[in-house]
Amino acid sequence: MPSHRARSWLLRVAAITFAFASHGPADAQRRIPPPSKEAVQFSFAPIVKQTAPAVVNVYVRSRVQSFTSPFADDPVFRRFFGDRFGQPTERQQNSLGSGVIVSPNGIVVTNTHVIKGGGQTEIKVVLADKREFDAKLILQDEKTDIAVLRIEGGDAKFPTLELEDSDNLEVGDLVLAIGNPFGVGQTVTQGIVSALARSEISQSEAQVFIQTDAAINPGNSGGALVDMAGRLVGINTAIFSKSGGSHGIGFAIPSNMVRIYVDSALSGRKVERPWLGARLEALTREVAEGLGLDRASGALVTRVWEKGPAAEAGLQPGDVITLVDGVEVADARSVLYRLQTRGVGNRVRLDLLRKSRPISLTISLRAAPAPSKDDIRDLKGAHPFDGARVSNLSNALSDELGLEDQDGVVVLGVRTGSTAQRLGFQAGDIIVQVGREQVANVVELERMLAQKQRTWQLGINRGGRLLQLQVQG
Repeated sequence: MPSHRARSWLLRVAAITFAFASHGPADAQRRIPPPSKEAVQFSFAPIVKQTAPAVVNVYVRSRVQSFTSPFADDPVFRRFFGDRFGQPTERQQNSLGSGVIVSPNGIVVTNTHVIKGGGQTEIKVVLADKREFDAKLILQDEKTDIAVLRIEGGDAKFPTLELEDSDNLEVGDLVLAIGNPFGVGQTVTQGIVSALARSEISQSEAQVFIQTDAAINPGNSGGALVDMAGRLVGINTAIFSKSGGSHGIGFAIPSNMVRIYVDSALSGRKVERPWLGARLEALTREVAEGLGLDRASGALVTRVWEKGPAAEAGLQPGDVITLVDGVEVADARSVLYRLQTRGVGNRVRLDLLRKSRPISLTISLRAAPAPSKDDIRDLKGAHPFDGARVSNLSNALSDELGLEDQDGVVVLGVRTGSTAQRLGFQAGDIIVQVGREQVANVVELERMLAQKQRTWQLGINRGGRLLQLQVQG
């Protein structure tokens, strides 16, 4: 057992190590294990004092419309229409989450699901020192679950967190999660990075997550995941739980994705997603064996659109993408994530296997071509789609909306309070049939809807499932 003098010396070593870890380069401090049992007695307090002031509570109050219907207990009916059918009633909805200040002028990053309410929404931000401000939503994206707010009325500079390069993270790195779980007030939990590039839990085709065992609970959403240098490596956004509490499986949006939306908010530019111009699928074990590969890792190219970036670069169906700019990718979502964090206007190197032979290609990233004015309609009239904005489907639009390759007319959005919203139609619905006629394009759809019906027979493709509906005229 070490003597008193030896223990004192070890504690001084631990203190020196911790001081270096708190203030030295991020990639250096992470790689130093505790030198002794006594060394694990050090405190995270300096990091918390440095970072916690930039983590805020986000309170949202919104007035939303809900609908009641005599068919509300019908499970088939509710599967399609949800809670938005019948007579409208207004109610107040409150939600609580967390956010992170990333700019001295009061730019706050949080989750879209924290601030999403619909109708008239009031957002308040409460700092760690109890100062309270109104906030304005300036950017949100449901696909990535990122929202950006601006604090209103603050004259002084706000405390901020610096964004770290999340690609520097490694499994096993220590992290702290800071937020407001269950509304109890600001709380700090500690853990490690359990996994990187988790994509299975996301609905978005271009989203991957950092997994951590730091305790994350309801209310932590939008809060900070920080490293031992006090830099922001992720925005806490989801948990895997059967009880609603933390089971040590939490997920955070990587800071490299967050940076795109922060830069966009600060510059006033719209976030543009790179369009690959190809359909990718996860590489299954069976397909890998059929292609003569020794493991099921990478993204399989199943189709390449003519005149798209992938075709111009020479990508072919059957290719398996294994690296993007030298970073290994496990599946299709990982590829799309890498392309998005590289950004429109840049060039990216793809390493791939073609008939088991390794080759490399360089692809120029550009945004998907926008639909022309002739492709889009804002529908009005005495029919079920009154208030819906629709468009002819194109290859680029199918990729943007995450839809399977098909023809028809897709709903881009619905106007609040409209017939289309009341009936439960939503962005991504594909209108395939009106009456007994197949819908080929917006011109044909407008012609069909101009013919008044006592009962509308509709065919809607939602998420690959065909729904046959009857709506009274």
